[in-house]
Amino acid sequence: MRLAALLLLAAIAPAAAAMPQAAPLAAPAFRWTGVPTQGGLISGTAPAGSVSVTLDGQPVELTDRRFIAGFDRDAAPQAMLVATLADGRQISQTLSVAPRAWRIERLDRLAKFPAPDPVMARLRPPELARIVAARARVTDAEGWRQTFRWPATGRISGLFGTQRIYRGEPGSYHSGIDIAKPTGAPVTAPADGVVILAADQPFTLEGHLLMLDHGHGLNSAFLHLSRIDVRVGDHVRQGEPIGLVGATGRATGPHLHWSLRWNDARLDPLLVAGPMPGA
Repeated sequence: MRLAALLLLAAIAPAAAAMPQAAPLAAPAFRWTGVPTQGGLISGTAPAGSVSVTLDGQPVELTDRRFIAGFDRDAAPQAMLVATLADGRQISQTLSVAPRAWRIERLDRLAKFPAPDPVMARLRPPELARIVAARARVTDAEGWRQTFRWPATGRISGLFGTQRIYRGEPGSYHSGIDIAKPTGAPVTAPADGVVILAADQPFTLEGHLLMLDHGHGLNSAFLHLSRIDVRVGDHVRQGEPIGLVGATGRATGPHLHWSLRWNDARLDPLLVAGPMPGA
């Protein structure tokens, strides 16, 4: 009997060895909402155990494994998310970034620059330095967690990403959304934020410029305002009035220009806030 059992085991062993073995379970990948597309923003969750995340080698802020990541208007067709775990292992995931077609917009009533080159050469660098310094500020803003709302509602008169031609001279692409509103119409915070710039004197291009930090590298800019009702350092809540529509700076008429940026990536507010209410 014992011999028969041994013979049976010997016969089974080769067959068992030949059976395919179950592959080890792969670590869970990233999860996100939103669509990776040029000018788009995703909100995601990193794999369990992640201590850091990068997008194409650039650090991405993590809070309880949650993160946001944006894709510039001219983003490449692919991007790479990489999570580093506490034990040093890495989990990577390639994202396909959808391309978009951009409109050509001709502005025959505006010159490419609102002042002669020598004047712009004197005025513009300090303004740009203030904008760069504002974006470098780190705050405790939590608006990045929220679903964004439109800071003003109305007819969209200028789309994000359009190539602008000023009196036949090519300029940079349009970096935000223009909303046609009369001077004095209220502007509200699209999400919770901290004021990082409030220009008391109009900038040459932006006019009265207001900027909010929403946290995790995400910030808003509101251009051409006739009045700013908040100060640098103020914490504002979603829907709170922050200023009034105007036509200061380089503008053909009263409107709100709203732009969004995640780190260095310029984003399309229409993709972040969704369709204009009532459109």
